Parts: sequence; structure tokens; C-alpha cells
Amino acid sequence: MPPTTKGRRTEAAFLDAARRTFAEKGYLNTKIADIAEAAGRSTASFYTYYDNKEQLLEALLEQFSTGVVEDALRAKHIDPEAGVRAAVSAYWTHYREYLPEIIGLFQMSMLDETFRKRWREKRASGIEQILSGLEGADRAGHRVDLPLPLLASALVSTLEASCWMWLTADGDIGVDQPDDEAAIDVLTAIWFRTVYGRGPQAGHPRTAE
Repeated sequence: MPPTTKGRRTEAAFLDAARRTFAEKGYLNTKIADIAEAAGRSTASFYTYYDNKEQLLEALLEQFSTGVVEDALRAKHIDPEAGVRAAVSAYWTHYREYLPEIIGLFQMSMLDETFRKRWREKRASGIEQILSGLEGADRAGHRVDLPLPLLASALVSTLEASCWMWLTADGDIGVDQPDDEAAIDVLTAIWFRTVYGRGPQAGHPRTAE
């Protein structure tokens, strides 16, 4: 049976309430009763939509991943640097927005094999997106002479680790905490200069990885 308008509203209320309670209490400390109370619904009603708190976190993480991809694709640019900046900005902005859920994901990935797999799947999606761009740059003559899948993995790791350090861990000792613009500038420069810094190279046909 398709969901009713009321059902969609109730499910949205649980998602919104979960985001607020995760931000206030932290994922591990949040109870289903807390989410239900914040949503203005009964605990019994929660189980109509979700089997457990972990399933609700999964739904929110899917929103995060979908939002990053959609925003990056929506901001397609002919200029490579603008394209890289759009991708970095999308990741940074959504990471900040979904910070409590990201923290929950990492906490659970250390406790539960399902979430460890979920974290790797989230990375795989990002790696696939970046790899597609690297392959396009390679075909255009911007050769970096590195294994492109490994480079895509390293770029995802750079984004992920930098966002974690700057947004959740209060930054590094002795280093000024970057604002959004500075963080996006630095991450864009790392990615863009690695791939496009030397300009197109003539006479280097693309080889299979």
C-alpha cells in the first residue's frame, strides 16, 4: 500500500526529530523515546516506520549522500576549477549540515559491521563520482601519471579527514580554524592542482588502468 499524505508527514516528523535529538544528545545517547517525544508522536508509532534507531540513521545518511551528489551535478561547469570547487563545496556544506549523523556513522562503524560496510559504501559512491571526473580529465590530456582509482580514493580520504578534523575535532593545535570559504579554497586547490596543475599534455594517449 503506498504511503498516505499523513504517513509521509509522520515519517518526515520522525526524521526531523531525529536530526534535532542527535544534534542535542548525540547519536549514541539518543533513545527512540526521545525521538518520538521530539516528533510529538508515540513510541509505538515510531515502529510503524522504522524497526530501530539504526534504520532511521541509515535513512538520514542516504539523504546526505543524495544531497552531495545532486548538488555537485547541479553545478556542472565547463571550467574544471569551478567544477572541482562545486564538488568540494557540496561535500563540505552537506557534511556540516549532517554532522550529528556523520558522527553517528563513525561511532557505529567502530561497533557494528553493518555500519562499517555502510561507511565503505558511502566512500565508494564518492570515489566513483571523482573517478569519473579524473577519467574525463585524463582523456582531455591532464595526465597525473598515477593510478586513477587510487587517486580518487586518496581525494575522498582528504575530503573526509579534513572535514572531520575541521568540523568535529576543533582543528589542529597551532593551526587557525578555517571558515567555510578557507576550507573550500584549500581543498579545491589540493584537488585541482593535483589533477590540472600542469595543464593538458600533448602526445600522451590515455592508457588502460
